[in-house]
Amino acid sequence: MVKLFIFILLIYFLTLFQTSFMVFFDINGYILNLVLAAVLVFNFLENQRSDRGLVLAVFGGFFLDIFSSGNLFGIDWLLLFIAISLFIKYVFKKHVQIPFFCK
Repeated sequence: MVKLFIFILLIYFLTLFQTSFMVFFDINGYILNLVLAAVLVFNFLENQRSDRGLVLAVFGGFFLDIFSSGNLFGIDWLLLFIAISLFIKYVFKKHVQIPFFCK
């Protein structure tokens, strides 16, 4: 539980850093999405039976929705939760064999 809280705080600070500081360092109008990268790395390295990656994806998308200036609330949440985390958890890890993830 403490680890999950620490990771949620990390996602929160990455979101603050991304929305307040990284907007000045865009490349052709694109900004590096640090929260998406953190959620991807965490879900790749996490055990498939654990739900911490899904919780981090929900919080990451929620924080991005709160701090972004987009029109629709919930788009980042859906992107991180459904498209990334569920795909990695239930499709990628079952059907793709990478030697790094094998025991």
